[in-house]
Amino acid sequence: MKKAFQKYINNYKGFSKEIWILTIVTFINRAGTMVLPFLSKYLREDLAFTLPQVGWIMVSFGMGSMAGSWLGGKLSDKIGFYKIMVFSLAATGVLFFFMQYVTSFYGLLFAMFLIMAIADMFRPAMFVSIGAYAKEENRTRALTLVRLAVNLGFAAGPALGGLIIMGMGYQGLFWVDGASCLISISIFALLVKEKKKSKFNKEEIIPNANASVFKDKIFWLFLVTSLISGILFFQLFTTLPIYHADQFKLTEFQTGLLLTFNGGLIFLLEMPIVSYIEKHKISRPKIILLGAFLMAVSFFFLEYTGSGLILIVMMLFMTLGEMLIFPFANTFALSRAPKGHEGRYMAIFTMSYSLAHILSAKTGFTIIDLTSYNLNWLFMGGLGLVGTLFAYRVYQLTEKEKI
Repeated sequence: MKKAFQKYINNYKGFSKEIWILTIVTFINRAGTMVLPFLSKYLREDLAFTLPQVGWIMVSFGMGSMAGSWLGGKLSDKIGFYKIMVFSLAATGVLFFFMQYVTSFYGLLFAMFLIMAIADMFRPAMFVSIGAYAKEENRTRALTLVRLAVNLGFAAGPALGGLIIMGMGYQGLFWVDGASCLISISIFALLVKEKKKSKFNKEEIIPNANASVFKDKIFWLFLVTSLISGILFFQLFTTLPIYHADQFKLTEFQTGLLLTFNGGLIFLLEMPIVSYIEKHKISRPKIILLGAFLMAVSFFFLEYTGSGLILIVMMLFMTLGEMLIFPFANTFALSRAPKGHEGRYMAIFTMSYSLAHILSAKTGFTIIDLTSYNLNWLFMGGLGLVGTLFAYRVYQLTEKEKI
């Protein structure tokens, strides 16, 4: 038992001080991010918007995210990731305090776009920072460590968020969200110094080093898989919370517990899985392919409505797929970037998830409004299988690249 525990702990060794601080900061920020899992319920139940209106606000959310991802990546290459990270979280924290006072439909369309445009400048900058603060051989594990912080934060946040809603109403979430942004970036700015050049970045020969990002065929095929996996993943925060209430009469707290189950599994299993895959040098595209398939399959379980236990089974398959796709997708995207263009590549990569948020919310709510939940789950599962085919093509082409 002691040996197994030590082996588990060894998965977390070898990271720089900056990576650990970034991980702690990310956890604080994500634990406070309680608005997103309940945003669709807040818009529908507290502000009494129709499902199509909720869908449009989610579209605005995604459009702001896309704009922020592009700006964050471009500015990271020009003025550095550090300044972008500090500005993004500080400004987002202040904006969250005011967000609760915006209650009109058009006001929320504008406010949601603005806050996400600033908030999601952080993501590509954060990915670039990992390239600066982590050794090349540790980058997948470093990305996984930060992702674990995200998921551990989400594991704590939704359950606590459900309790806050029950005790203080939805407005309490905005105060906590804003405070967590300001606290986390204050810690980062105090403990981590800006690094102009990483001692870990060495000159590397990349297959497409001289090619434009727009000519990298493998990268764009990979982005389709990322887009589709994002569409499926964001159903957890848009249509599924409402489905939980409509079909199974779950409270916000119970929905939060399901998301806590997701985050808890990732916290316990993702790092050992990633370490095993890295140690045995299993192809990243092959792992992404398996993850895409598991995410697709998870939605077919929702066709069964006889017992609420099916929600746990669905979440188990979704979580397994998530653990295989997201850590390796991040590293794969970063590995395709030529030196000095990391921000641009990671901006486009994160934009694919922003677009996924737009399509996930609007498509899901439209299908449900016009037909039923069941047809939406069939559509999402089928779309996931299409994403699996694109992942398989990426695997084929990357294998040819090695020859």
